Amino acid sequence: MIITKTPYRISFFGGGSDYPEWVNENLGEVISTSINKYIYISCRFLPDFFEHKFRVSYSKIEEVKKISDIKHYAVRKILQKYSIKNKGLEIHYDGDLPSNSGMASSTCFVVGLLNALNNLSLKNINKRDLANLAIHYEQKILKEVTGYQDQIITSYGGFNNIKFYPKKDFVINKINISEQSKIKLNKNLFLVYSGIKRYAHNIASTFVSNLHSKKRSYILNILEHVRIAKSLLINKDFDDFGRLLNESWNEKKKLSKAITNRYLDDIYSYALSSGALGGKLLGAGGGGFFVFYVPETNHKKFKTLLQKKFLIIDFKFEDHGSTVIHKSLY
Repeated sequence: MIITKTPYRISFFGGGSDYPEWVNENLGEVISTSINKYIYISCRFLPDFFEHKFRVSYSKIEEVKKISDIKHYAVRKILQKYSIKNKGLEIHYDGDLPSNSGMASSTCFVVGLLNALNNLSLKNINKRDLANLAIHYEQKILKEVTGYQDQIITSYGGFNNIKFYPKKDFVINKINISEQSKIKLNKNLFLVYSGIKRYAHNIASTFVSNLHSKKRSYILNILEHVRIAKSLLINKDFDDFGRLLNESWNEKKKLSKAITNRYLDDIYSYALSSGALGGKLLGAGGGGFFVFYVPETNHKKFKTLLQKKFLIIDFKFEDHGSTVIHKSLY
């Protein structure tokens, strides 16, 4: 049995500049971190005496004899590309956070499953190859409208500045701040769940085709925010980092009317009136989790007011990315 542990992520700045529609001709850049909330995938070969050959356990339990009968779309498409000859297989999924909530859960699942399948097949896979493999599967096999950053950050882990170049090349640079500074920044960040689930594919589909034309100026402004944010982090200007989140969120909303709505805007306004300096919806938008920056002096007020209406999730930055936490092949 192989068990993998793959972190969810928070993207602070640069979202939108990592889509192929932009990166194929331009430089893209983001600031992201993985966090200590995880998706766990276990895989094992099934003994021969089971009547079914494939068992997939998630919110449902599927027991089928052929891969083509698996209803879970990602599992079916991935297994169809893998050589699972004359062997039964069981896949089990557990997640710390809800799906379709802006935390890259779909990508975490794909990265974790690919990591597990490669290890089960005794194939060594490094983090760059894992990230590139996940990008290939999501974009080419699953036909998802997705960028490049989620596969990279969930594979590598860490608090990073990632740059994207044409021809699918990327460079990862650790954010150059001390561990103490990261802890201080982390304490001022709050995850707030909107209660709305949505499909990132549907949201992203409303704006990616226009990134080179009507939306170009917005992406350029978003990239300028990445440059400013790096300077603020190095100088430990964390409150201004929070205010910049607000500016970047206002810019991102211009990409598509599907990114937010009146209900989500009301949550955002309520958070600002409760002491946050800025924030954003994570992922493509449309629902899921907000991340808010709240200075320490406002923590008590913010938590007291927000917890009356919404779920707040505690989290910490993490550095390891997708890892195998159990490996037993006999």
